[in-house]
Amino acid sequence: MIENLPDSVRLAKRVADMLPCSRREAEQYIEGGWVTVDGVTIETVGYRVLPNQVVAVLPDASLTTADPVTILLHKPAGMDASAADNSNPLLQLITAATRSADDRLKSLAFLQRHLRDTRMLMPLPLTASGLLVFSQDWRIVRKLSEDVDKVEQEYIVEVTGALIDGGLALLNHGLSWQGRAIPQMKVSWQSEHKLRFAVKGVQAGQIIGACEQVGLTVLSAKRIRISRMPMASLAVGQWRYLQGYERF
Repeated sequence: MIENLPDSVRLAKRVADMLPCSRREAEQYIEGGWVTVDGVTIETVGYRVLPNQVVAVLPDASLTTADPVTILLHKPAGMDASAADNSNPLLQLITAATRSADDRLKSLAFLQRHLRDTRMLMPLPLTASGLLVFSQDWRIVRKLSEDVDKVEQEYIVEVTGALIDGGLALLNHGLSWQGRAIPQMKVSWQSEHKLRFAVKGVQAGQIIGACEQVGLTVLSAKRIRISRMPMASLAVGQWRYLQGYERF
């Protein structure tokens, strides 16, 4: 281990001597993803290096606070999305290797700091798949948490069974869930066995319960849109960054 070798030094000290700058500023460069060791980005402040290792600070390095990021993930069915953010197993899916090749924000390198202080918004049930949002941006956090009942979500729901007479009309308006009337939904057939739901303020189990009341059993549910943001071609288990011009 490098840290056990007598001639190793802390990376922050090496950077501070190179620039020169203060030790704290060197730590900020490291935390910001601006420092490489032998060509590999290092974000760990306590990392130690040997004299023969090549340490470089990227030419556009800045101490300016980085902009917060928002990540869109295609959650697989069967993975829990209800855990606290610090231990959320879904964060393990967000790696450089699982980043979508279609991510247009290619100028932004994936860094571990993009997962710090991030908040998962609008969780999905264990059995559901689809679009899930992680964000460090307080504006997006507020919109998708405080205003969640005003945000429309779209689901594709695979069903089996025989729809009762007038069942589609009832799904759109006229059913109750847990003793309360379900607000009007927009429900239509997408194909022979799949329904498209556009709903606001959907509660856990509401879509399954509504389908059961009209003779249908839900086999799977996938969220394909949150407000104005579609999941589009994002593959299961892959993610991408929200671009600056995109809005929920």
